[in-house]
Amino acid sequence: MAVGAAAFGVGATPPPARADGPWSLAFRSWVPEIFAPLPDPPQHSEALVIGSGFGGAVSALRLAQAGIQTTVLERGSRWPNDPWREIFTGDDLPDGRGFWHRTSFTGVTKVTKYFESFGGVLDCTSYPNLDVWRGAAVGGGSIVFTGAMVIPPRQLFDHVFGGVVDYGELTSRYYPLAKQMLRLSTMPPDIYGSAPFSHSRIWDEQVRKAGYQPVATDSIFKWDTIRGELAGTTRPSATAARSNLGNSNGAKFDLNQNYLPWAEATGKAGIYPGHQVDAIGWDGKRFTIDISKLSPPGDVVARRTLTADKLFLGAGSVGTTELLVRAQATGALPQLNEHIGKGWGTNGDVALARGESALAGTGQGVPCASRIYDDRGLPTTLESWYVPGIPVDVGAIASLGLVLDPTRGEFRFDPASGRAGLVWPENGNAAAYQVASELNHKIAERGGSLVEYNAIGYNANASFTAHPLGGAVLGRATDGYGRVHGYRGLYVMDGAAIPGSTATANPSLTITALAERNIAAIIRSGG
Repeated sequence: MAVGAAAFGVGATPPPARADGPWSLAFRSWVPEIFAPLPDPPQHSEALVIGSGFGGAVSALRLAQAGIQTTVLERGSRWPNDPWREIFTGDDLPDGRGFWHRTSFTGVTKVTKYFESFGGVLDCTSYPNLDVWRGAAVGGGSIVFTGAMVIPPRQLFDHVFGGVVDYGELTSRYYPLAKQMLRLSTMPPDIYGSAPFSHSRIWDEQVRKAGYQPVATDSIFKWDTIRGELAGTTRPSATAARSNLGNSNGAKFDLNQNYLPWAEATGKAGIYPGHQVDAIGWDGKRFTIDISKLSPPGDVVARRTLTADKLFLGAGSVGTTELLVRAQATGALPQLNEHIGKGWGTNGDVALARGESALAGTGQGVPCASRIYDDRGLPTTLESWYVPGIPVDVGAIASLGLVLDPTRGEFRFDPASGRAGLVWPENGNAAAYQVASELNHKIAERGGSLVEYNAIGYNANASFTAHPLGGAVLGRATDGYGRVHGYRGLYVMDGAAIPGSTATANPSLTITALAERNIAAIIRSGG
């Protein structure tokens, strides 16, 4: 039965061609690099990777190192870093550099921001019952995440993955490899003790009073750059509540500083920003990839159809799933199985806030210092977070909740619009909201919170996810290594392969480790 687009929403399409608006003209002056003429990808590639986030970047590097000529397509721009320029915008007063073709945004606070539509770094797609946040830039989610990278507990991992992936293999080899490649480490004492991280110290004090022992969290942030911010040798970024929309000074060791340039350095990989993949298919001999070349303001400059012998999907859970669902429904990839589009979840995301326990001025340094775990209801991790976009004292101590919530949605195709969209249950986040709220309230009571946060934001907000997962799940839509059932040479390498949850942990480390594991097996076996 066909389902109308209004029933579940569809992903954003590029706006019609138009002249630059006044803000776009300003961006040309501030960030001229993203307006430089874009090279065209080759007509045919031995291997083509769609997306440049964690899964796509790992695939690109390892394919290139294996001597395979590889093309990487990314719809967003390739943003530079500079110690003093404001390359990216901030949550406090965002402009179009922040969001992928939107004109307004209401985040975890109750304040709506308005701006000119532009090809910014964070895609916030609104579906009925849920907003989904994801990266739209070279580097994908590594540009817009808060840097926390956590290994999930064994028992929860095994529960979620059902034996398809060997936890011991990941912890003995691929988690350590990912941590080494991304140079992860916990927050040093001098930074933890500095003024911007007073909220981290208050967070730890409150959870200890509630009976929890905080555990230090690995981070992708570069501590020497943050020391530079504290010393005044680089523009404040990570110490001024900036992360969701990028770190202009390169404080975050994102994929543009590791996997992606290392892939290019082999001479075997090319990265092509501003190229959105609209559809994929199979012509009987090779894969076809329909693309639109986009200018930063969103004009469609050209359309082409490329081909590839092997196709690696790394467009993120939403992007990869949309492409597969559409290809199955239109007959472009008719041999895809019944699991395509299913097993999609939010990783149990809940944004939380409580009052500080002393009138001390909280600071809003971004990197997460610590986390706690509670399994008296649905297993839940709370991470020390920050109030995005408010780098002044608002008396709020923030957390990100990651709940082992079994709720799942699916992507379906709408013939009228020609696109795939998310079907998510009404109140689908209720269980995660309830358990995280109760845990946060208990800590507030026992930790001595002075005020409620609802006046300016939300004590708890589960109307969004920043960690979309699933849609082409390992062991269902694919084999245990991401090989898509029905098509030799087609692979899922990103969060779409994960069954809706990474077991109360942030997904980025698990996505990276799984991509390392899977691409090693694929290269080793020849396909």
